[in-house]
Amino acid sequence: MTTPLLQMKGIGKSFGANRVLQDVHLDLFAGEVHILAGENGAGKSTLINILGGVHQDYEGQILLDGTARQFKSVLEAARHGIAVIHQELSLVNTLSVADNLFLGREVCRWSWLQRTSMLAQARQWLAALDLDIDVTCPVEQYPVGIRQMIEICKALSLQSRIMVMDEPTSALTEPESQRLFGLIDTLKQRGVGIIYITHKMEEIYRIGDRITVLRDGQAIGTARSHLLPQDTLVTWMVGRTIQEQFPNHAPHTGEVCLQARHFTVPDPDRRGACVVDHVNLAVHAGEIVGVAGLQGSGNSALLNGLFGTFGRRVQGDVQINGRPYTAFSPGHSIARGMALVTNDRKTTGLIASMNIIQNVTLASLKAFCEGGFLQPKAERRAAAQQSRALNLKASSLNEDMDCLSGGNQQKVVLAKWLETRPRILLLDDPCRGVDIGAKHEIYELMTRLCTEGVAIVLVSSEMPELLCMSDRILVMHRGQVTLALNRDEATQEKILYAALGKRNNA
Repeated sequence: MTTPLLQMKGIGKSFGANRVLQDVHLDLFAGEVHILAGENGAGKSTLINILGGVHQDYEGQILLDGTARQFKSVLEAARHGIAVIHQELSLVNTLSVADNLFLGREVCRWSWLQRTSMLAQARQWLAALDLDIDVTCPVEQYPVGIRQMIEICKALSLQSRIMVMDEPTSALTEPESQRLFGLIDTLKQRGVGIIYITHKMEEIYRIGDRITVLRDGQAIGTARSHLLPQDTLVTWMVGRTIQEQFPNHAPHTGEVCLQARHFTVPDPDRRGACVVDHVNLAVHAGEIVGVAGLQGSGNSALLNGLFGTFGRRVQGDVQINGRPYTAFSPGHSIARGMALVTNDRKTTGLIASMNIIQNVTLASLKAFCEGGFLQPKAERRAAAQQSRALNLKASSLNEDMDCLSGGNQQKVVLAKWLETRPRILLLDDPCRGVDIGAKHEIYELMTRLCTEGVAIVLVSSEMPELLCMSDRILVMHRGQVTLALNRDEATQEKILYAALGKRNNA
């Protein structure tokens, strides 16, 4: 086709005095995957929010099939065939899966909901993603990875001509991601144009036809993916050369900090079942132990159980620094030097209505109290120190979390837990939705913490992250550890094989 399906010309946008986009150009052809790359805060989300009808006040022009359009709402953009899958999920947790899929476009006849038809269509759409779940259950009962697939299914059901996918695999396992890539190939053959935002290099070169890079609100360049070397892409994105993504990490193994024997977490939804089943774990000071597994394997539940999220329901023998320990509550764990970075910063990591200072000091308020009163100056100093250490990008420490990009929100989550001065750090997908520059900074932070004697347990959906940052790797399947590997013997094939429940790797 000579006429692009979509053209965004000279797009500019400011929020008050903050200029977030400046003269950005982007086009998209039918049957193309156009990668939109850049660091967190580069302006990617603002650009797609303009396309999706969220922002109506902007400079420039949007053309569909050569015709100028300006959308007054998200609904109007959807009516013109534009579907946006946001990184932060837009599902209503208390509604069922089917109700979420049909939200705002319910099937009615004579003002009566056609429940049977809606349920049948919902199951059909989910089957396209090989997702076998109960569509009558509230989405809050499903883990974040399943909710991400539901969000993708919702967009697919709109039969859109233009789809925007913002970090769609951030909470998906490797098999789920491969399933999505196969679906994207099918959509391309149908003539759907896809704008795809990701920070994962392997995804960019796996599915991208062209790449446009934004930096500081400006378009740095556009190129065909096979003509753009990875080193050049990284330089475009971060404005500097990163010699290697993963720092040289050598273990600084000390005494055992955390040990669990026959640790078990009962399933809160199924009587007699376990989400973690008699797991043995030992983590030394200065060591990173990776925990791999597919969605629902129990790796996230293991971290939450150790941290006290499940309270007294957990079973087994746990010791911290050789002393018996029972995870009564998260507050009890924090007092014993343990911290947990969860995999869902929006729901369990932050309070969106609070500012940066309040979120950074949230888990360590006692340290900022004197005579029962909070010390605002001390809070500000601590937040400023953590912000500098983590290279947080924000116009002010008084800025609310909703105003920050996903990657900078994640840095605030890390800052909150680092302010508690943990000796045991549980990380559940800490680089989810984080750009390559910020990932490198987080990896360097993990390495530095290890040199200081902090014991780290790392759960990650990114295989290179597990392989390169872990000193040892445990693989879980259905709540049990099926394989334990040292760093030098771990491979992607062995991990995936064990994650599927196979005990005898070739």
